[in-house]
Amino acid sequence: MFNLKNKVAVITGGTGVLGSEAAQSLALSGVKLALLTTNKQNGTELVSSIRNSGGEVVLLEGNVLSKSSMEAVRDVVLEKFGRLDILLNVAGGNLPGATIQPNQTIFDIELDDFNQVTELNLNGTVIPSLVFGKVMADQGSGTIINYSSMAVPRVLTRIAGYSASKAAMENFTKWMAVEMATKFNDGIRVNAIAPGFFIGNQNRSLLLNEDGTYTERGADIIRNTPMGRFGEPDELNGALHFLCSDASKFVTGAVIPIDGGFNIFSGV
Repeated sequence: MFNLKNKVAVITGGTGVLGSEAAQSLALSGVKLALLTTNKQNGTELVSSIRNSGGEVVLLEGNVLSKSSMEAVRDVVLEKFGRLDILLNVAGGNLPGATIQPNQTIFDIELDDFNQVTELNLNGTVIPSLVFGKVMADQGSGTIINYSSMAVPRVLTRIAGYSASKAAMENFTKWMAVEMATKFNDGIRVNAIAPGFFIGNQNRSLLLNEDGTYTERGADIIRNTPMGRFGEPDELNGALHFLCSDASKFVTGAVIPIDGGFNIFSGV
């Protein structure tokens, strides 16, 4: 039921903290991988590690905001592997100008940064989903997993652009799930995971001081997380394997929180 051997997966943002963890976990289950990055130098150690463990992987440069770039990646993947079973849309991010600093209000937001964050988190999921989703539609099977955030169900202060764009992306996840199931067949599923708080390169300084203690924001998050800690990247793997496999073949349009209880905690 959970067998993924010889499945083929494309992972956008495949060399980041969460993308690389997903890649290594899927590779150990026999999944053949195409990792997308904007700079191949960032993924050389990851690729070597996967290959040394017996995995099959290619590292490709691609721009998730360019349909032609994604189509070029698609052609390489199909030429090498002959099919596509899994798309993980991990690529995303934030910019300082789309974030409200403690001494600012919403009226200080920089619209150029807001637009870039929206484009990356929304269009950066939509475009790969359209390009690789068409492959799945043509072959009659496949699963797309998008990366949402706790910034969607809960109003988190400061990250206005990120929150709005992830909310739009989550809505698109549900919309495309319906579209694929009703106009193609039930072998194509679209879901999302919503990670809680994991330490990565983008948020490390926001959550941790240089000595490893919690910042004020980090302490607030821990106080509102019933499990009382940040997540570890490998704790996303169980949900990913579930959504990638036939164990979830009647699951589509779902958003699974992996957050240590943050989403359900009222704080009182």
